[in-house]
Amino acid sequence: MPNVDNNRRKAEANRQMSKDYQIAALWMQGPLSFLEQLCLKSFVDAGHHVKLYHYGELQNVPDGIELASADDVLPDYNVLTHARTGSPALHSDIFRYKMLAQSSHTIWADTDAYCMKKFETPNGHFYGWESVKHINGGVLGLPQDCDTLGELLEFTSDEYAIPTWYGDEYTRELEEARDAGNPVHASEQPWGVWGPHAVTHFLHKTGEAKHALPQEGLYPFTYKDRRMMLKRNFDTAPYITDNTYSVHLYGRRMRARLVEKEGGAPHRKSLLGQLLVKHAIDPAKAPLPMPRAMKEAAAAKVEAASTPVPAAVPKRLPAAERVGRGQMNLTDLADSYGSDKGSTKHRYTELYQMLFLPFRGRKINFLEMGLLIGGPEHGIDKDRKTEDLPSIRMWMEYFTKAQVHGLDVSDFSWFKHDRFKFFRCDMDTRENINEASKSMPDMDIIIDDASHASHHQQNAFLELFPRLNSGGLYIVEDLRWQPRMMEQKGITKTADLFQIYQRDGVFSHTDPQVQDQFNALRADISGCFVFQAGYNKRKRDQVAVIHKR
Repeated sequence: MPNVDNNRRKAEANRQMSKDYQIAALWMQGPLSFLEQLCLKSFVDAGHHVKLYHYGELQNVPDGIELASADDVLPDYNVLTHARTGSPALHSDIFRYKMLAQSSHTIWADTDAYCMKKFETPNGHFYGWESVKHINGGVLGLPQDCDTLGELLEFTSDEYAIPTWYGDEYTRELEEARDAGNPVHASEQPWGVWGPHAVTHFLHKTGEAKHALPQEGLYPFTYKDRRMMLKRNFDTAPYITDNTYSVHLYGRRMRARLVEKEGGAPHRKSLLGQLLVKHAIDPAKAPLPMPRAMKEAAAAKVEAASTPVPAAVPKRLPAAERVGRGQMNLTDLADSYGSDKGSTKHRYTELYQMLFLPFRGRKINFLEMGLLIGGPEHGIDKDRKTEDLPSIRMWMEYFTKAQVHGLDVSDFSWFKHDRFKFFRCDMDTRENINEASKSMPDMDIIIDDASHASHHQQNAFLELFPRLNSGGLYIVEDLRWQPRMMEQKGITKTADLFQIYQRDGVFSHTDPQVQDQFNALRADISGCFVFQAGYNKRKRDQVAVIHKR
């Protein structure tokens, strides 16, 4: 009989395990960035039905996701936010508990949880340790009738409830404030009071913490190690195992890092970059919002630029008053338009401000090749939908009298302006470039920020440098990175090509024909400089500037 009972229990467990669990998430309103798109789509691609609750209108929602009104679970007339950060985390916490109480076979997932494999649980409990101290609720499955869910709902029903899990001293402090008629609201209490701290406390109280997955299950990367997900060619084996169901991306911090340090999108060889390619998510179609600190800094720059410099200035001005010195600066423009040419990533505009200032008020012809991050060089379809032109907008404002031209393999013809003209071109052959440029005027400034494949850069230079006016500048960006799927084996890198010219006065190339074609242009080159990344001589070459005689 015991064997029969055991078999029955195993059969019941297997039956429960076979049930598909729905994934539920909440996005208050507005556009989803590519980070949220990636996480939500990962669940769809893993075979889950995904229900996304929302209050206002949404944009950029991936296909295959059911939308549902969040008002049906928790009306938003009193959205609870954290006092220090303004985050609606408290509202999100109570929302997930109420939603789980109303839903069967449902697991909650924050919009920064990436699904590695389909979620399975024999009993409806699905959560995991994020550290040796806390069980997180970013991914949370609780059966409707479980004791922990009941405790969480009861505790969060009182916005002034006193959490006892921060120690006796803090408990007494809150009790004294309450008894004096000044109870402390949840928004004034520690971050996570209704979230992971409450979840951990009540799971221990009920004994249901025994169901928690080990850290590798849902939170393989700690908060401290989150940047490893952006590191190129990083070995994830010590973190992600066969037992990993989900990876927490630390959304708010990850978004800020990507905007401030990574130019708005992860490198394609990073874990995050590879996941975007895997799920066909294009960062350019759903860009990240600018962090609040950057918005405030940009506003301060604009205000400072319009304020006259006082007659008597202190010895050291605050940063906001130093920027621009009351004059338009190209780096300020790049940062305001979200271009990676500015201070957030490459810093090219610090050089360009010096080179281009004499051209600013002139009627020049300007050409940029490569108009937006995220094309075929990153494994994204050339026919992607494009909705922004950050650098072109920057150039239009900086060169107020210039005729600005753009060339790209993707379509940007939707941008209409009487001083802008677009040319669509695949730079894989010189014939393509020659055909696209036939109707272009001779240029005064040309910037190549296209695919960065060496032969594309060299094709463009051979075709377009002869079309540069005397005294003009030809610039090749991002010399130290070439797309692996496009780069031709054995070809001389463009950085090496111009370094050799700087050193020897002649070009040397693995292809004798290309070598001869470059050397035929030597008489028209009056100067050439190659600058390292971040202008740090210890780093690799990053940008070349060639001056036409």
